[in-house]
Amino acid sequence: MATTAEILSRAATRPTWAEVSLTALRQNFRTVQKHVGANVTVCAVVKADAYGHGAVECSRALEAEGTRWLGVTSLDEAIPLRDAEIRSNILLMTGFWRGEETEIVRLGLTPTVWEPWHIESLEAAAAALGVARHPVHLKVDTGMGRLGVAVERLPEALAALKAAQHLVLEGFSTHLASSEIMDAPSVAEQQRNFEAARRMVREAGLEPAFVHVANTNAVISRRDTWANMVRPGVALYGYYLPFQRAGREVSGGTLRLPVKPILTWKTRILSLRNFGSNQPLGYGGTYVTKAPAHVAVLPVGYADGYNRQLSNRGRVIVREHYAPVVGSISMDLTLADVTGIPGVSVGDEVILLGASEGLSVDALDHARLANSSPYEILCNISKRVPRRYVS
Repeated sequence: MATTAEILSRAATRPTWAEVSLTALRQNFRTVQKHVGANVTVCAVVKADAYGHGAVECSRALEAEGTRWLGVTSLDEAIPLRDAEIRSNILLMTGFWRGEETEIVRLGLTPTVWEPWHIESLEAAAAALGVARHPVHLKVDTGMGRLGVAVERLPEALAALKAAQHLVLEGFSTHLASSEIMDAPSVAEQQRNFEAARRMVREAGLEPAFVHVANTNAVISRRDTWANMVRPGVALYGYYLPFQRAGREVSGGTLRLPVKPILTWKTRILSLRNFGSNQPLGYGGTYVTKAPAHVAVLPVGYADGYNRQLSNRGRVIVREHYAPVVGSISMDLTLADVTGIPGVSVGDEVILLGASEGLSVDALDHARLANSSPYEILCNISKRVPRRYVS
């Protein structure tokens, strides 16, 4: 008897999908590596299912391109990578839960630690499994207020690591809260705090092989935060947050990295409708036609991750023309006004995110309209949108 997955693969034809270019991903990785130089290790962040692009497939491509480090959120994101025989070092960036330590050691994962029990439980697990020296990365909270040992408590953590017989401090890190804000005083303060913490590590007689601070925007704009490892995430997928100074967006000069979006989100026209003027469309009648209109019904909605804030504001690309989204985006359907676009037919391909013939709608465009970020736009493309990998 066929499995559900097999039946879906041959029978399901709902035409909404995302194409992911692994070639572009590998090029983006090369761009980042060239930018930071050969002496800086790139930890390619593939958390959140590679920001919605598919962690296993993206990790395979990145590993083939030469990355030695992958960053994930937690153990549950690391296990599928190991199951897929991905052998790169995997950094668990937000630590772990009690009870996960044995599997972490067994799978050869590198956890971020900062709590005393992190060190104690990993030490016991490594000893039980007969692992002589298991690597850990210690995170210090320099001012973001999320994860990491407070600077004033750092000596206790360092003493615990020195006393551990089966652990080795391989990495030391922190996270910047505002790397995209060029005049944010908090960044300089965090850097000062981190340097003070590094001195404490050295004074304790420890010298971690990897020191890392920089996320995507710091990779672009703050060379003095690179140390010898960086953690680019969204840049690998073709984006970064707009830079700001004095509360205004700035661009150009050195504040850029020539990466390209690797995902194109597509659908097809499900139905075409003709309406006269003064016709309300969609839930709540939030859009009323001002003249006779030719309207395409698209089989995509907020259940697919198409943000409702794009209602009456967004646009799609149809036959090398922009077509505005009209009416409220519903769970499964969206309307686009294709009036005046020649030759539009049922089944025509529609680009929701992507580019064609000089036209472009990208995750930054969606983010601006939805008061969001490209991270959220990409991560919210739901699991019912199949990813198709192209080279």
